Amino acid sequence: MAIGERIRFFRNLKGMTQKYLGTQVGFTEKTADIRMAQYESGSRTPKTDLINNLANVLNVSADALTVPDIDSYNGVLHTLFALEDLYGLKITEVDGEICLHLDKGMGANYIAMFDMFSAWNEQATKLKNGEISKEEYDTWRYNYPKN
Repeated sequence: MAIGERIRFFRNLKGMTQKYLGTQVGFTEKTADIRMAQYESGSRTPKTDLINNLANVLNVSADALTVPDIDSYNGVLHTLFALEDLYGLKITEVDGEICLHLDKGMGANYIAMFDMFSAWNEQATKLKNGEISKEEYDTWRYNYPKN
């Protein structure tokens, strides 16, 4: 999810208008909604200081707004949070183990994600059972959904 979509998501979650959010981060009342619309549509990309101001006003981490950096633990966690928001990925505990699962209440998103996770699980099971090599598994993953 691009940064503009994340800004819109959190703005709507907080019940804010574009104009209100824009004025809270320092834009004039005359231009606040226009500027926020530009960021949300992706026609403009906010600089780091504006991202930090937006995060402060929205009461979220700047990491929650930015395109996740999966090269860090925080980035991975915020990626999972975004997947929770968009696709109903949920975290639970089963027999003392932390597990991720899909929320059946997410309708079409659940069905699409279930199909993709099922395909992934099928290939992972084949790898575990020795039916395919690690190279074949990786080829499947790196070419998904082509295969």
